[in-house]
Amino acid sequence: MPYIKKNPANNQSVNLFFEDLGQGKPVVLIHGWPVSHEMWEYQVNALVNAGYRCIAYDRRGFGQSDKPWSDYDYDTLAADLNEVLTALDLWEVTLVGFSMGGGEVVRYLGKYGSSRVAKAVLISSVVPILVKTPDHEEGVPEEVFNEMIAKIQDDRPAFLTEFGEQFFNEGILNKPVSKEIQAWMHHMAVLASPSATAACVRSFSETDFRTDLTTITVPMMIIHGDADKTVPIKATSEITASLLPNSEYYILEDAPHGLFITNKAEVNQLLVNFLRK
Repeated sequence: MPYIKKNPANNQSVNLFFEDLGQGKPVVLIHGWPVSHEMWEYQVNALVNAGYRCIAYDRRGFGQSDKPWSDYDYDTLAADLNEVLTALDLWEVTLVGFSMGGGEVVRYLGKYGSSRVAKAVLISSVVPILVKTPDHEEGVPEEVFNEMIAKIQDDRPAFLTEFGEQFFNEGILNKPVSKEIQAWMHHMAVLASPSATAACVRSFSETDFRTDLTTITVPMMIIHGDADKTVPIKATSEITASLLPNSEYYILEDAPHGLFITNKAEVNQLLVNFLRK
């Protein structure tokens, strides 16, 4: 099985599972919380068929990657992304980050620069900061994330079922995805490390990426649904787009957080169009 071995400062190696499919200019896909690289199935199909090489990896703690107890801060996660790019010797890369994965994209660019990166895409991203603070009143109250962690620690499978419903804006009469898609997403999420699942809530909610955004010079595309109940657009992508005035910003009407499934045709076309420019 394909793994990239990362040796951190404490000499405890972490194996990162990845898939490398197709030929052409490389696109590196960074998945959201709390699932794995498998969430990108429909994007990989579209991009490979359009003539691109797709590399999708599992974040430490998730999917088939190693699951250390700690070290889920964004500096460490960006270092993992850097290891993927250097180990595979990737250049002229387009980075695509969904939700939590948007943080890795932006922190990587802020910390390592853009010498290997040609373009970047943020989809339903937590950037620039998700939690409510005195200078970010649009954010989500900290109590919401405290409750999420408490539920994870009490009954993680039940929480993940509830989260999956919110992820796609599912209700009694509104069923945007099949029960099989929900089961598939739940299976991906259950495979994650319980400690990583909880620790990443702190990372994706509290990390401030506003300084990282000031360093970005590569072309950027931002995609977000205006009905996102998981990562509210007004607290995140609307602000990011204002901080990156030269970015391409697409608001998908009535789309939920999981628009890579519900709006896959539109998302895939936006990706292909952006890559071809």
